[in-house]
Amino acid sequence: MRNFVLTFLFFLGLVSLHQGCYVHIPRDQLKDVIKTPLKHLPKDQLPEQWLWSDVNGTNYLTLLRNQHIPQYCGSCWSFATTSALADRIKIIRQAQWPDIELAPQILLSCSHGDNKGCSGGNHHLAYEYIHNYSISHESCSNYQANGWDTGLDCSDLLKCQECDSAGNCSVPNSYPIYTVDEYASIDGEEAMMNEIYQRGPIACSLDDTPLFNYTGGIINYTGQSNGTNHVVSIVGYGVENDVPYWLVRNSWGSYYGEYGFFRIIRGSNNALIESHCSWATPKDTWTNHIRNHTTEETEKVKMSPEEQGFLENKKGIPSSSLPSSWDWRNVSGRNYLSWTRNQNSPQYCNSGWAQAATSALSDRINIFNNVTNQDISLSVQAMVNCNAGGSCDGGDPIGVYQYALLHGIPEDTCQNYLAANPTQADCAAIKVCQNCMPGKNRYDCFSVPEYKNWTVSKYGTVVGVQSIKKAISEQGPVSCGIVMTPEFEAYTGGVFQQATTSEGEFNHYVSLVGWGIDARTQNEYWIGRNSFGNAWGELGYFRILIGRNNLGIETYCTFGIPNVGKTTQIISI
Repeated sequence: MRNFVLTFLFFLGLVSLHQGCYVHIPRDQLKDVIKTPLKHLPKDQLPEQWLWSDVNGTNYLTLLRNQHIPQYCGSCWSFATTSALADRIKIIRQAQWPDIELAPQILLSCSHGDNKGCSGGNHHLAYEYIHNYSISHESCSNYQANGWDTGLDCSDLLKCQECDSAGNCSVPNSYPIYTVDEYASIDGEEAMMNEIYQRGPIACSLDDTPLFNYTGGIINYTGQSNGTNHVVSIVGYGVENDVPYWLVRNSWGSYYGEYGFFRIIRGSNNALIESHCSWATPKDTWTNHIRNHTTEETEKVKMSPEEQGFLENKKGIPSSSLPSSWDWRNVSGRNYLSWTRNQNSPQYCNSGWAQAATSALSDRINIFNNVTNQDISLSVQAMVNCNAGGSCDGGDPIGVYQYALLHGIPEDTCQNYLAANPTQADCAAIKVCQNCMPGKNRYDCFSVPEYKNWTVSKYGTVVGVQSIKKAISEQGPVSCGIVMTPEFEAYTGGVFQQATTSEGEFNHYVSLVGWGIDARTQNEYWIGRNSFGNAWGELGYFRILIGRNNLGIETYCTFGIPNVGKTTQIISI
């Protein structure tokens, strides 16, 4: 009953789900690093509308997030900055594979001083930290909704870790890092429009008062704003019915507002949103594969010709026959794949069965919608909580597809990944989609009454090279069982091959997203995605020889046919 009352009051806007997570620093105390000033265009030379969520049909925005789970954390400042910076990386890379999701957890634990972890921080100082020290990928350091102020302090292990079945966690030998080249404060409508249009999203603070009972439309707050206490990323601007607005991404989950976004009137500093903003330009660390090493040195990682071939574009598919190569990371220049995750962070969890199925199904939702302006990430933790095929002790992806058929799967912003079994496995509403309250008890959480729920119309299995190729090219990635060996765990690149004598005794699951031909040997290989993070293998992916059932990979593959568009369920409880 109490959870129902809290939920009801929240959606009426009578209970604030948010405490101030922004620390104001006077402008004259903030350091800017500007190397090349942006050319200022007069307002009448800027387009009337520019939305990075849809530029000629392509989405340049990265994942929607929820700062409030698995417990409340005033981490808006870290999400707004990492999301805007990740967007700018995607813009520079022209939305090519892979999407790079940056880790807000690094800022919460490692950026001290005026940045106070889950007690709030400053977006400008966040960019300063990344400029000085760099940041890792989300799959290196999964969000835990804790910071240095709540006992989760900075360490090499926190910045990037991998854990094994014995419970031992260690820092990878190397992992990709990302950093900031320039950053500065900005304010005012015209300057903000210029920055957004020319270079990408920006992080801004505002008075969050009008956000709590928002469900859609353009906000025009008429109350008195005495200061700013929340940080968001402005990702575009436009005009509707002669009303100019900002398009803003919040960090309160995809069930908030307009699918995680809100619009607010532009040009009048409504809710002070045009007063305190910051931007940053990313430094290119991805082209030459700059990585952090355990010796704390960075260097260029040289790629073999085969690895370079692995990243080549694959275009087109004949309707009458199977193509010689296929890769859902690049189909006519478009990436349809969801982000690379790590099942073993912040601790070991044998959830590969759920990782493979939810990733493949997320990919298929994009493919079946024939769009790249959604960034779907289905919740692994909800599948673990519900025992929908297994737990952190192992399982079978067919259970995930069956659960999707019968009940549907929520997104990560309903249940983010904890790499842990629940105290009791059940599908209580709070274990499927939740939010948490601020205050003395950060663990005061409640179920969310309405959220998007993704279902399938059918599911099944596919076996054998030709059948697997046909399923992948016509419908999207599939999830496959493998016999994971120590050699595969230690994979760093190239075309892997290892025969096994234990076919059918699968201890791990991966998703296959395509196939190609080795430029040197002319041998065919599968392109697979693992769930060990982007520090593993070839940015989280691998290639394995086709046709000899290496690791048993062609023995047992599963798939689901997603319901998309109008058939997607909206759950209400």
